[in-house]
Amino acid sequence: MEMNGSEIVVACLKEQGVDTVFGYPGGTILNIYDALYKHQDEIRHVLTSHEQGAAHAADGYARATGKVGVVMATSGPGATNLVTGIATAYMDSVPLVAITANVNLPLLGKDTFQEIDIAGVTMPITKHGFIVKNVSDLAPTIRKAFKIAKTGRPGPVLVDITKDVTAAVTDYEAVNPAEPEKTVSFSDKDLNDVAEMLCKAKKPFIYVGGGAIISGASEEVGELADLLDAPVCDTLMGKGAFDGNSKRYTGMIGMHGTKASNLGVTECDLLIALGARFSDRVTGNPKKFAENAKIVHIDVDAAEINKNIHVDACLVGDLKLTLKALNPLITKQNHSEWMNHIEELKNKYPLGYDDSQLSCPYIISELDRVTEGKAIVTTDVGQHQMWAAQYYHYTKPRTFLSSGGLGTMGYGLGACIGAQVGRPDEICVNIAGDGCFRMNMNELATASRYNIPIIEIVINNHVLGMVRQWQTLFYGKRYSQTVLNDAVDFCKVAEGLGCKAIKVTKKEEIGPALEEAIAAKAPVLIECIIPEDDKVFPMVPAGAPLSEVFDEKDMKEE
Repeated sequence: MEMNGSEIVVACLKEQGVDTVFGYPGGTILNIYDALYKHQDEIRHVLTSHEQGAAHAADGYARATGKVGVVMATSGPGATNLVTGIATAYMDSVPLVAITANVNLPLLGKDTFQEIDIAGVTMPITKHGFIVKNVSDLAPTIRKAFKIAKTGRPGPVLVDITKDVTAAVTDYEAVNPAEPEKTVSFSDKDLNDVAEMLCKAKKPFIYVGGGAIISGASEEVGELADLLDAPVCDTLMGKGAFDGNSKRYTGMIGMHGTKASNLGVTECDLLIALGARFSDRVTGNPKKFAENAKIVHIDVDAAEINKNIHVDACLVGDLKLTLKALNPLITKQNHSEWMNHIEELKNKYPLGYDDSQLSCPYIISELDRVTEGKAIVTTDVGQHQMWAAQYYHYTKPRTFLSSGGLGTMGYGLGACIGAQVGRPDEICVNIAGDGCFRMNMNELATASRYNIPIIEIVINNHVLGMVRQWQTLFYGKRYSQTVLNDAVDFCKVAEGLGCKAIKVTKKEEIGPALEEAIAAKAPVLIECIIPEDDKVFPMVPAGAPLSEVFDEKDMKEE
């Protein structure tokens, strides 16, 4: 069957089960948008306000659903506006296919209007990049892109198509895509050696990362924790992989992790890392990280083994498959003394905040109460992100979406839109700081255009909160360019972009505001005014060992 390139793009998307595309049209990609117009009953296109917002929306859609997110943009600045979103997805292992169009093949390399080598630009931040210069290569390339994006450790793939290819005609034959096989690459001896280490441990601790969510291994992680009778901490990306209400759960590990997690990992004799990459934000001083413990690392990506932290044993493979093989080899353990000690740490060092006034922890706690812990929460980056990780109880995977690796301010609003589009029956809430909200607040227009019922909570302390916290603690209170106390009225901005807006200045107002926003079934902004010097605790100074974790009480005592 003969088709032009644009029809082939749409046909391949349908092959792959794509039902939603996020993007922004332009000159070189017009043929593809013309084809999308003809198939709008089969593939929904969400027009965002900016290409970066489209990339973040596709990312949020992918994280919330487990499917491959798809974003489209035109050449030149349209394509380069995707770069931050592609890098965000790359750092957090999010399956994404970015489809861009470029100038006609004879014009490549001639500084043609709106020409850019986007494959070259994105080479370091994609799993693979393709430039399609022949229409006969188009369908096989798109199929490869989807396979690469979701195979092994997921990530973004770029497909750049010259405009003449989108108009050229060739034969097309539909193909039913096979799901990529999940694999393991360890021996029976490796598996038995790890099982023996786990069974010999007296003080085991499980450290769960985002890989547990990607592989769908939550059930197996919980089973391992019960078999080992071990406490469990998680990373920012691992939120929801293990039940946040479980007695075994000790909270997040790392720079703003709980004292129970940081001190527990420091004291344990065996640390089991599941789908985690030992980020600097987790380990602190790598030479002092879990220095009393042997370390077992299970991950799908062999390149992560011994990259940041030297480990004593490893299993390379899909986490779910690996745990399905490992768990039956673990005899039921009893570590009551160790678990009692961990419980004592949790009781001695609970998370806490000043509840005499409106604060972000109180707002997050109220959100947890009102939504019964069942919302999908997206965040931007900064203090509010850490508070959202600390004070909301995530019990299921794919309910906390945040830029962990790249730390992208402006990520959350687009991601929240994508999550709500992908899972329309869920309450989707983005928590942003006032600094982050300024980055991509134009995406409220996207939410209002389609009446996407997201809730945008802006934590407004009139400063760049996390940067100010560092300036307070480590830079002698020299607040260089971090004060945002200007005349911008976020509620008026939201209303001007077609959304309902609520301003909250008192504790007793936040609960009713959240209930009103949920009942509205429409996009709502809630601006919350909090003090400028609220700080996130606990905290580990950059480069310090986890044992040096401190909180506000420690500071006052010093």
